[in-house]
Amino acid sequence: MKADVVIVGSGPAGIFTALELIKNGSKKKIIMVEKGSSIHKRNCPKSKTKKCVGCEPCNITAGFSGAGAFSDGKLSLSYEVGGDLPSLIGEDFAQSLIDYTDKIYLEFGADTHVEGINQGEKVKEIRKRAIQSGLKLVDCPIRHLGTEKAQEIYASIEDFLVEHGVEIMFGYTCEDIILEENKCVGIRIKKTVGVSDETEIYGDDVIIATGRRGAEWLEKLCAKYDIMHKPGTVDIGVRVEVRNEIMEDVNNVLYESKLIGYPRPFKNKVRTFCQNPGGFVSQENYDDNLAVVNGHSYKDLKSNNTNLAILCSHNFTEPFNQPIEYAKKVGELTNMLGAGQIMVQRYGDILDGKRTWQKELAQSNVKPTLPDAVAGDITAAMPYRAMVNIINFIQAVDHVVPGFASTETLLYSPELKFYSNKVKMDENLNTNVEHLYCLGDSSGWTRGLMMASVMGVLMGRKLI
Repeated sequence: MKADVVIVGSGPAGIFTALELIKNGSKKKIIMVEKGSSIHKRNCPKSKTKKCVGCEPCNITAGFSGAGAFSDGKLSLSYEVGGDLPSLIGEDFAQSLIDYTDKIYLEFGADTHVEGINQGEKVKEIRKRAIQSGLKLVDCPIRHLGTEKAQEIYASIEDFLVEHGVEIMFGYTCEDIILEENKCVGIRIKKTVGVSDETEIYGDDVIIATGRRGAEWLEKLCAKYDIMHKPGTVDIGVRVEVRNEIMEDVNNVLYESKLIGYPRPFKNKVRTFCQNPGGFVSQENYDDNLAVVNGHSYKDLKSNNTNLAILCSHNFTEPFNQPIEYAKKVGELTNMLGAGQIMVQRYGDILDGKRTWQKELAQSNVKPTLPDAVAGDITAAMPYRAMVNIINFIQAVDHVVPGFASTETLLYSPELKFYSNKVKMDENLNTNVEHLYCLGDSSGWTRGLMMASVMGVLMGRKLI
């Protein structure tokens, strides 16, 4: 098979590469290879079975638009949020690309309302309390798509791409890339499920945009072919869930409170991430049956709780330089203690040095929105350094949001974000292998829907 542009992965980075080419009148033949299914066929059976049935690949993390289709669909509209791409291309240029990309989302039906703006004095009060606690509050306007609306928007985008000639090969996994001398000339693929021979697709330009799910695969690819990179960061943490009443002020003023701290004694970077007012805690399955926790929120359906992640950043360089493997081991150990399921523990029980029992959860004000989470002791699997950082950070947040560190606050584990393997590239997104480009979260340069989409727009412009 032959194409002008071959894109591995149909998450935001790959999608917006193709979109930008089409919007600029390009006639190049584009083939997109996706491990999962069309968004029209993505469906998690857990809503009916009430427990994860282990779909392969996971319908939550794989398929058109990637994990974004089943996330809460938040677009961060500031260059200060979403990864390190602005340091590569410049902050002003990054912001202009965000503004441009945001308009494309609006064209496909995104809500025109923006959260977290025009709340001056109230924001100042929240920032004041954050400063008093040794935390930094990052202002960031948010366009909330909502889980169900995000799926509708990405469905429209998928239809648009297909109508304009993009060939999307669903149900195929990229096994390898094809190099001739120092040029990437194509990829080798095979069916995701079942036994099949490898198929080769040749292309003038090959784009790897495999998202967080593909971070480990890309890391191995870089090592195999000497694609210049350096070990990046992994985030290990928990998903916290509290009653909406506790988060009411912050939810109304900011929608998402992005707080960053460096708690003693280790002073690692700890931050909040992906806050979901009235949201639901969810489970995602990665390769090797690794179950991790996440959260999302709908535009219409609301719960009584707010959930958010608290993540502790880990960097490894010498002598150990495999951060993804380290994080996976933490997740595997937690899964083992939870008999393959997500674990949940009350904050007060952690401080008291005891596990949480299901009966105690049933008596609490905070009812878990992940019904099959197993009550237990997450501290038996969480590394000491990370756990101390998380506990001290929660206590600091309690000053900003009184009641956040209550006895009944729920902590789910493991919450893992694989951002490792930052691929070295220049401002034109060139790697040291000719005609090979690495985009989005798997590249180590972006974190989240908007910045990954922006990187795709920039790639599309480079290929016109």
